[in-house]
Amino acid sequence: MPRASSAARMRGFTMIEVLVALAIIAIALAASLRAVGSLAASESELHGRLLAGWSADNALARLHLDHAWPDVGSQSFDCSQGNLQLTCTENVTSTPNPVFRRVEVTVSTPGRTGNLAQMVTVVANETSRSL
Repeated sequence: MPRASSAARMRGFTMIEVLVALAIIAIALAASLRAVGSLAASESELHGRLLAGWSADNALARLHLDHAWPDVGSQSFDCSQGNLQLTCTENVTSTPNPVFRRVEVTVSTPGRTGNLAQMVTVVANETSRSL
């Protein structure tokens, strides 16, 4: 008799065991898809922030290369990179030392709140060097 019962056990998995295994695999695959979707979304956000940082850096580099003495105030201009629509806002303020001006560039996407990037530099008045 022991042989008959062991032969019955060797036939394979029961339907319940197969359904439990399929349920576990389905849950694991759903979690994997959610993780991949989250990574894709954060990669897109990171790419946008990278392009915004380049735009801010370009605006500050242009200011240094022009050797211009910026006027105190704020101005906004288009600074799109690739297929990403970006708006740069340049805010120039005076410093306690009249030879320097603080320039802050913030980059944002039109229609969205918050900044993607922000960079600050200090610009010296080129005419003060000859004095």
